Amino acid sequence: MKYIFKSLWVLSIMALISCGGKEEKKESDELQLGNYSKKEEPAKPATSTSSESMIDMDNKGIGPIKNVELNPEIDQAMAQKGEALFNSKCLACHKPTKKFIGPAPKGVLDRRSPEWVMNMMLNPEEMVMKDPIAKQLLVEHNGSPMANQNLTEEEARQILEYFRTIE
Repeated sequence: MKYIFKSLWVLSIMALISCGGKEEKKESDELQLGNYSKKEEPAKPATSTSSESMIDMDNKGIGPIKNVELNPEIDQAMAQKGEALFNSKCLACHKPTKKFIGPAPKGVLDRRSPEWVMNMMLNPEEMVMKDPIAKQLLVEHNGSPMANQNLTEEEARQILEYFRTIE
């Protein structure tokens, strides 16, 4: 019985020692250079290469869509169909106004051409292999590729019209 208590005590001490060292790491960030010490700054994420800052309205993407004309007025009937499609096929990975597994579609047409958006919906596999913005999105979203939902061009256009209504 005496040996069991000693063994448990030794194991407890070893567990506490192995969990320690976090404070030492914080202190080791301070460099000593002679009489001068400098605290290292943590690396800042490169925002200039994030997909959010990559505004490219000339990139039409890779896929069947070569030209999309958007009317100044939103087609509400088309947008409603697009919202229903988005809710049934896209909502598992995309939330309309915030990042989830995939990026939020809110404001996407301020950063991407309508053709790029539709080609991403229709041809996600080739887009993530060849398009620089799609590649960056894949990296930023932890390697979670966009699933091909086998949308028709008409369905992709309806979803695009819905994106125009998201505020």
